[in-house]
Amino acid sequence: MSKKTFYITTPIYYPSGNAHIGHAYSTVAADVIARFKRLVGFDVVFLTGMDEHGQKIELTAKDKKVTPQELVDNISSKFEKLWKILNISNDQFIRTTSNFHKKAVKKIFTLLKSKQKIYKGFYKGWYCTPCEAFWTETQLDENYKCPDCKRDVKLTKDEAYFFKLSEYSDKILQLYEKNKNFIKPASRLNEMINFVENGLEDLCISRTSFSWGIKVPNDEKHVIYVWLDALTNYITALGYMSDNNRKFESYWPADLHIVGKEIVRFHAVIWPAILMALDLPLPKKIFGHGWWLTKDSSKMSKSKGDVIDPAYLCKKYSVDAVRYFLLRQVPFGTDGTFSFEAFFKRLNSDLANDLGNLVFRLISMIERYFQGKLPEQKEAEEKDKILIHSLVSAHKKVAYNIERLSFSLALKEIFKLVTACNKYIDDTAPWKLLENKNKNIRLATILYNLCESLRIISLLLYPFMPDTSCKIRKQLTIDKTINWEDAKRFGLFKASIPITKQEVIFPRIYLEKEKL
Repeated sequence: MSKKTFYITTPIYYPSGNAHIGHAYSTVAADVIARFKRLVGFDVVFLTGMDEHGQKIELTAKDKKVTPQELVDNISSKFEKLWKILNISNDQFIRTTSNFHKKAVKKIFTLLKSKQKIYKGFYKGWYCTPCEAFWTETQLDENYKCPDCKRDVKLTKDEAYFFKLSEYSDKILQLYEKNKNFIKPASRLNEMINFVENGLEDLCISRTSFSWGIKVPNDEKHVIYVWLDALTNYITALGYMSDNNRKFESYWPADLHIVGKEIVRFHAVIWPAILMALDLPLPKKIFGHGWWLTKDSSKMSKSKGDVIDPAYLCKKYSVDAVRYFLLRQVPFGTDGTFSFEAFFKRLNSDLANDLGNLVFRLISMIERYFQGKLPEQKEAEEKDKILIHSLVSAHKKVAYNIERLSFSLALKEIFKLVTACNKYIDDTAPWKLLENKNKNIRLATILYNLCESLRIISLLLYPFMPDTSCKIRKQLTIDKTINWEDAKRFGLFKASIPITKQEVIFPRIYLEKEKL
């Protein structure tokens, strides 16, 4: 019997410079889901990549005196490097400059045109070059600027090809009505309902004002507009419109598209309409997460110089500290404020004081009291049973919250166990038992229970903090195999294997020494 499949994607990122904390946020979240789904037996495809065409790329390359291809090659390599640093387990990294993608997009354009879903006309509207988006006058903000990025827009009139988006208003509203889980969180769904109810206009899907992009078949003065080009990556990456579409047949429709809230409209309106026009199944869920904001509650922006470099944070403070903070600090779906004070507080309190200290205390006691090897244990007492119950019941709670993309709550459940273990040490006071040699078996039982607790915690942590999970298991001399089901069974730790104290997994950060 074949495995159940799961297809998850992040947006393909626009190469406007170095990757920032927002890019990392989407991708780390998707990585947690992908790792979890693999653990519970799914055959997973996790896709991320780069959207590399458009006028902005052409203009930037000209300013830098390089070719557009050289520019995107350089930036894409930085993103791929960052995903390795962040321990992202993506199965595929698509680039829209890839030949297979360009060929497929041309075939998609031709198919839509043959189905009379595309026609040629003229477009007049306000164009934002950084966002590569046209706006009507009523959609501009109160200062007549782009409603998304607040930059200047330019009134443009172009010959263009149009996709008949207006035909799909009723079908999209019916989709929202029948499937309340299609867009999450619910606030994004309400936004999209309001947007569609105001009426959809046909979508301009080509340009003649620049040349860096996929040429329209049989009309090469036109370049296919970025959203028809970019959105279709989710199916071209699987081989749609290629000679080998077995992957597409196996994994489509996507189970989950994770995107930033600023591009939910494209994924929840334009993308379903394109798929409907192609007679293809729709993705099962689109989740629009929030933004990381500055202290003044504005969105981080490269132009303002307040973006946070995740590679810098990883290098200085550890990859798992960054992954933990991003997913623990705020509920996934809401906006969050990034500050180094909050980051250091999480690192010192949760990771250094609670988790790191727990591991260090336990290994130190086993080494000091039993030379690194636990002897025979006694049956569990009442305090032990309370701890054991909390451990084996956490498995279901953590899995439930991961499935709901409630990463912060899942991590909260895991760290409740860490707190319970530290309290268990304080309540049982193992160091006092050492005074009476007859109580050595009870002492060994307490330390065994803590080893077993850390084994379970390491499994639950794995989707979020894979490096930390492996470090804990290494300190306990546990084999590298990660079996999710083993997290709900107590008593699997092999006490006979010698344990040797190693490095502190999360050293404390002293703020007075930090130079940011």
